[in-house]
Amino acid sequence: MEFVTPRPTTKAPDDRFTGDVWFDIVQAGEEPSRLRVNLVRFAPGARTAWHHHAVGQTLHVVSGVALIGTRDGTVFEAHPGETVTCPPAEEHWHGATPERFMEHLAMWEAPGDDRPETTWLEKVSDEPYHGTRVRGAH
Repeated sequence: MEFVTPRPTTKAPDDRFTGDVWFDIVQAGEEPSRLRVNLVRFAPGARTAWHHHAVGQTLHVVSGVALIGTRDGTVFEAHPGETVTCPPAEEHWHGATPERFMEHLAMWEAPGDDRPETTWLEKVSDEPYHGTRVRGAH
């Protein structure tokens, strides 16, 4: 058993995010674990750039309302306590609504080969961000 020394909160890089986003690394697994977990805090209107994960990603909403967008133009709403999975290689973005802060746990695994964990793409413009929202399934 080991208690992990917390790392300092980090400001998310401007080339991968729009708006103010901060994260805490909760877990950065080392072999044999490949688990990655970040607690991510988004200011109102903040969001990731388009991206995808080699082994997929799971988002668990802690507070606020998360928006999760897909390339087909769907913008899902996820509320506190809800968990959303993004399959491997699915291009998506996530962020806060324009009105409120949002906080989620982002969980993913590093692949067991030389592929990148996350492939970052272009920033999300206002058009897809302000798309029609769909409430997630219950």
